Amino acid sequence: MAVEATETNTAHWYVIQCKGSESFRAAEHLVNQGYEVFHPVLDVKRKRQGKLTTVTEPLFPYYLFIRLDQVVSNWRPIRSTRGVLRLLTFGNTPIAVPNELIDTLRAQPHRQQGSHSYFTAGEKVTITDGPFKDLEAIFTRCKGEERAIVLLNVLQRPQQVELPVESLEKR
Repeated sequence: MAVEATETNTAHWYVIQCKGSESFRAAEHLVNQGYEVFHPVLDVKRKRQGKLTTVTEPLFPYYLFIRLDQVVSNWRPIRSTRGVLRLLTFGNTPIAVPNELIDTLRAQPHRQQGSHSYFTAGEKVTITDGPFKDLEAIFTRCKGEERAIVLLNVLQRPQQVELPVESLEKR
C-alpha cells in the first residue's frame, strides 16, 4: 500500500515514528514548526482511581503522519524535533502513504465520545457498588455515557439490570 515518492512538486504523506508515549509532543512541535500533521486519536474510557474517565489516545501508538514535498519542504528539522524518533523509510528513501488512506482515516469518527467503550459485550464484570455489590454479571451494552445494561442471575434466571458504568469492574 506504500507509494514511493517521486521527484515532483506535489506533497505526499509520510509516516513518522515517535519516541515512546511522545506522539502528542511530536505532533505539537511539528505543527509549531509549520508542518502539516495528521495525528488520528480516539477517546477511550479507562478506569482511573476507581472512576471511569475518558482519555484521548493515539489511534496508532508511536506513529503520526506528516505532509511533505520532496523539493519545497525542509526535511532537516524533523529528525531533531522533540518526540520524533525517525521518518519511516525503505532503505534511505522515505515511503509515501497513499492519499486515499489518509482520506479514509480522516473520514472515520475516531474522535467521537463514547465510541470505544471500556467494556465489551459478553464480558464478565463485578458490581462494585449498590445493592448488587460483589455479584458477578455479564456486560451487554452501554446506555448513554454513564449507564450500562448487564445480565444478572436473579432467582436462577438472567435479568437485565441497568447500573451506573462506574459501579462495574472487569473480572
